[in-house]
This record gives sequence, structure tokens and C-alpha cells, in this order.
Amino acid sequence: MAKEKRFIEVHKENGFGEVFIVFIDKVTGVNYLFRTAGYAGGLTPLLDKDGKPVITPPEELAKLEQE
Repeated sequence: MAKEKRFIEVHKENGFGEVFIVFIDKVTGVNYLFRTAGYAGGLTPLLDKDGKPVITPPEELAKLEQE
């Protein structure tokens, strides 16, 4: 039985040895930014202008999962 993936990739940028990827947690809707350069990498939640995590609403998440 295959396990369903919890995270979906919604955006990716490459440039000058760096990669930026935005993931969304399908359970919580929280958006995360992953950055890698060479052998280093890091993950952090995306924050809005008030310093709160960016959360994708369930109805928008459903649309993204269908794509």
C-alpha cells in the first residue's frame, strides 16, 4: 500500500548554484521555503508581513492537489 505524500511542491527557482523550493504541508496548509546551495540547505516557514506563517486555505489546497 502506497503512502500518500504530505508535502506538495508549488514553486521552484534555480540560479547560480542555488535552488529555492516552496512546499505546502497538506495537513496544516503551512508554506515552507527550502533553499540549497552546494552541500548546504535549509528549511523555514514562509512568513507574512506580520511575522505569521503563510497558510494556504483548504479550498486552494484542493485545487493545487488536482494539478
